Amino acid sequence: MSSKSKHRKDHEAPPQQEPQEAAQTDMPAEGVATQPPQAENLRASLEAKEKEAAENYDRYLRAMAELDNYRKRAARDKDDAIKYGNEKLIKDILPILDSLDRALHQASGVSVRDNFEAFQQGLELIHSQILGCLERHGVVKIAAKGEEFDPDWHQALMQVETPEMKGNRVVDEYESGYTLHGRLLRPSKVSVSKSVPKEDEGQ
Repeated sequence: MSSKSKHRKDHEAPPQQEPQEAAQTDMPAEGVATQPPQAENLRASLEAKEKEAAENYDRYLRAMAELDNYRKRAARDKDDAIKYGNEKLIKDILPILDSLDRALHQASGVSVRDNFEAFQQGLELIHSQILGCLERHGVVKIAAKGEEFDPDWHQALMQVETPEMKGNRVVDEYESGYTLHGRLLRPSKVSVSKSVPKEDEGQ
């Protein structure tokens, strides 16, 4: 009996260890089960960042292309502005050129001595047309003769003693001066009156 019971215990001992082995095999399984969600989150986050980076790079390329197109368009507009900037002025000058052509044509057929008055009127008309054209583009003639000498607008070439005028007055204008929208293009070249001493006036 004792030998049989001992033999039976030897066979029953191993099954008592099975729950521990099962627990040991279950523990790694639980550890492995917690890792996939973290890796999946990292993968998803990486894919999102890669997509965002690709979109940012695409926007960067588009912005650079638009900037390059803007620079080319601005350069083209600048060239056109320089090339055709005087188009309006030239169009205003063309009628004056037509008047000169007509005046030259009439002068070739008629003696100036016989029709000097008409020829002079034609020249005065052309002169007024030129001044009107310049005024439409902001060019204004500087008043000079009889005006008080102003070094900002007048350039004195000489001084003239004249009892008819007070001192520091423009006596004659040798070359007209002009301004462009208030800015000096060139000063008027003039002669300026010089005060005459009283003792000289009595003589």
